[in-house]
Amino acid sequence: MALVTQVRDQVRTLFRIRRDRTLTPPGHKPAVGARIACGDLRMTVQAGLSDALWRWLTKRGWREVFFRPDRRRYRDIPHADVTRLIDASQEDWDVTLAVATTHASHRPQTMGSRHARRSVRA
Repeated sequence: MALVTQVRDQVRTLFRIRRDRTLTPPGHKPAVGARIACGDLRMTVQAGLSDALWRWLTKRGWREVFFRPDRRRYRDIPHADVTRLIDASQEDWDVTLAVATTHASHRPQTMGSRHARRSVRA
């Protein structure tokens, strides 16, 4: 099955079938624990996210991630930086988000991932 997927992806790339996804319209404020993303950045929604902060984030391209399984690789913003963003004043949101972006990092591969299990069995 993996070979079929890989060949299909290469054919799509060869014929330029791939297209960038358009930005979905902003929806309601996501629930606590939901994941939101913008480009290659992702954060988990925490309690205290105000409606004003959510509108501000959506104007900058942040949207809730609805599709599963999501195979994209994101840089996750640490929970402490999300808390700082929620607690910051409206005037400081730009600076706080910029600092949080610098602290974002790729999540390490875990043993529970599909590829890690295959390498252990082999």
